Amino acid sequence: MQKVSTCLWFDGRAAEAAGFYTTTFSNSKLGASMPGPDGQPLSIEFELEGRQFLALNGRPDFTFNESVSLVVNCQTQDEVDRYWEALVDGGEEGRCGWLKDRFGLSWQVIPLGFANLLAGPDADASRRAMDAMMGMRKLDINALRKAYDGD
Repeated sequence: MQKVSTCLWFDGRAAEAAGFYTTTFSNSKLGASMPGPDGQPLSIEFELEGRQFLALNGRPDFTFNESVSLVVNCQTQDEVDRYWEALVDGGEEGRCGWLKDRFGLSWQVIPLGFANLLAGPDADASRRAMDAMMGMRKLDINALRKAYDGD
């Protein structure tokens, strides 16, 4: 059991969300479900890439906002593309690698090496990469590298 885990509040869509997330990430699984008074699940445990979550069917009193996001660290551009397309389906694209999924949860889909370009030893090159990133929605690591290199 993970000492600290994340509880995500959904307005009646906890089972749908947990199912969506566990089919999107390959190293994932659904866990125990606690029934609510109406027979529908009140909460559902699930795991994504070894990290435990709890999906809660709350009321519409609270919604997600960008002050909290989940970060997907990707090894390749193909992986960025795959997660981006899956997570943004039914949601909306943001800027600079951010998106909201169909449940309103914010995600950052980040390619390997991204931080090194923005915080590299060459301040001018990092600024060029930052400027390129500011014009993107889904991050394109090759375009960011080209900007960094001044191409």
